[in-house]
Amino acid sequence: MRPDLSPQPSGCQQRTVMRHRGLVPARVTDHVAEEVPVALVFNGISHAVMMATPRDLEALAVGFALTEGIVPDQSDIHDVAVHQLPAAAEVQLTIGQGAFMQLKQRRRALSGRTGCGICGIESLALLDLEPAPMPPAPLPAPLAPALARAARGLGQHQVLMRATGGVHAAAWCGLDGTVQAVFEDVGRHNGLDKLIGHLVMQGADLRAGFVFLSSRASYELVRKAARVGIPMLATISAPTSLAIDIAGQAGLKLVSFCRADGFVDYTNSADIVSAAP
Repeated sequence: MRPDLSPQPSGCQQRTVMRHRGLVPARVTDHVAEEVPVALVFNGISHAVMMATPRDLEALAVGFALTEGIVPDQSDIHDVAVHQLPAAAEVQLTIGQGAFMQLKQRRRALSGRTGCGICGIESLALLDLEPAPMPPAPLPAPLAPALARAARGLGQHQVLMRATGGVHAAAWCGLDGTVQAVFEDVGRHNGLDKLIGHLVMQGADLRAGFVFLSSRASYELVRKAARVGIPMLATISAPTSLAIDIAGQAGLKLVSFCRADGFVDYTNSADIVSAAP
């Protein structure tokens, strides 16, 4: 059954469709998630064009700049300006000269898509699949109650998902599993970038909680989390082998198939300490 159609949140559109249920089809109004090209422009040079839901774009740009290693920290981002265009959007970032020179040297020309994190990379060397180990950080102890609380609480924050049935969610949870912030997008990596950008702009401690994703754990999600020092990534669906390998190298706890009644732990790093119950 389709989700409830009211109220209509930002990031979705109304479309008239034919609903077939039983013997008599009916013409009804449906809500669908918006997906538009979003260009990220650094110091006047277009670097990435991705398909994304056109909301929280400043957070998306800041998160992308950090999780892709374009800037080492927020202080290298001097300005962010969002320009909504007909059926598209552009985000212009002004970054420090040192970071910009390194960006030009990398010569990446990304063309991001809903399910792809490496489109347009020119060589295997640019994949950056060897993260440095992260410093020890607290984790929920025990894990099960925190993950169960996060799994139970995520749904009530998924406004776009309830309206459209077609977006991913990235949630920031405290060490007890309480859901504190949620960002949604048609792309799971976009949702994570939006969440991280928001947390950084709010001055949050990225080592004082964990991320919970309504998706599988692909390598780029783990790599993004590791770049900003997030100690644990929890997902509703399965991880890939490369995601597990990168999490192990970084010392990031990766747990998947997270439900209210259990989860699967794919990493067991002695470098990560647990918080007191």
